[in-house]
Amino acid sequence: MYKIVVYKPLPEETIQHLRAYAQVTIVNPKQPGALIEALKDADGAIGTGVKMNAETLDGASRLKVLSTVSVGFDAFDVDYLNRRGILLTNTPDVLTESTADTAFSLVLLTARRLAELAAYVKDGKWTKKIGEDRFGVDVHHKTLGIVGMGRIGTSVARRAALGFRMNVLYVDQGPNALAERVYGAKKVDLEELLKSSDFVLLQAPLTKETRNLISTAQLRSMKRSAFLINASRGPIVDEPALIEALKDGTIAGAGLDVYWEEPLPADSPLLKLDNVVTLPHIGSATHETRQAMNKNAAENLINALNGSLSANMVNPEALKR
Repeated sequence: MYKIVVYKPLPEETIQHLRAYAQVTIVNPKQPGALIEALKDADGAIGTGVKMNAETLDGASRLKVLSTVSVGFDAFDVDYLNRRGILLTNTPDVLTESTADTAFSLVLLTARRLAELAAYVKDGKWTKKIGEDRFGVDVHHKTLGIVGMGRIGTSVARRAALGFRMNVLYVDQGPNALAERVYGAKKVDLEELLKSSDFVLLQAPLTKETRNLISTAQLRSMKRSAFLINASRGPIVDEPALIEALKDGTIAGAGLDVYWEEPLPADSPLLKLDNVVTLPHIGSATHETRQAMNKNAAENLINALNGSLSANMVNPEALKR
C-alpha cells in the first residue's frame, strides 16, 4: 500500500478517500523537521503553502508524486523535481470561474471605490448627498488589458466583453483564438497594453521572466487614470515601485489580492493608501471551489500513483526519468 503525507488541513471526507487507497500520515509543516521526516518513506504528498525543494525533499527517496491543492506552483522547484523524476500535479480547472469572479470584482471595487464607500457608510460618515470627490469611474466600454490569457484570463475576458462591453487587449506567449473570435480580444505587446488600457489585470504565473514584470518603467507607461489589478502572484509586481506610483499619482489606483509577503504585514504602506483595495488572497476562496480543489488534488495524487493520470500534470517530462 502506498504511503501518503498530508501537509495541509483537508476535509475528513477527503482524508477518508485517500485512506481507501493508501496509508495516510498527517503532519503539521510548521513543526520543525516533521514534514522532512514524514517524507522519508512516502510515495506521495498532498498540500500547499510549503517550499518543496532539495532542502525538503532530498531524504524522500521513494517519493513519486506531489499534489498541490492550487493552480500555482511557484513553491515547487520544478527543475529539481524533474531531475528526481517526481511528478507534480495541480488543480487548474476547478478554480477558474471563482478566481475570475474575484479578479473582475477587483476591477469593480477599484473603479467604483466600493470598499472605501462601504466603510464610509458603516463609519457613520454618510450624512448628506455625496459629492464629486467620492465619485468613481465607469467600467463599461473601457479597455481591459490582461497579462496572461490562460484559463482565468479568458474567463475574465468573457465577463468584460460580454457583460460590460469592454475592449479587451491581452499579452500572452501565443494567440488565444477563442478570446479573439468570441470576445473580440486583441493580442498586443506589453508596451501597447500598458499604454492603452484603463485597467491592467495581471493573471500570469510567477516565473523568472514574470518576477517584477511590472516596475517603475511599466507603471509610468500606464495612463494616470488607469488601475492595476493583481490577482495572480505578488512578486510579479515590484511592490515598492507600486507604492510610490500610487502615492505620487502615476496611476489612479490598484486592486490587490496578492502581495510580496502574505499575510500582508500590518505596517505595510499599502494599508495607508486610500486608492488601493486590499483583499486577503481570496481568489478561489469559496466553499464550493475549495471543496472541489481538495477532491481534485486527492484524485490527482491517487491516479498519478496508479499510473492512470492523464491531466493536471505540471511537469509530465518527469515521467520520462
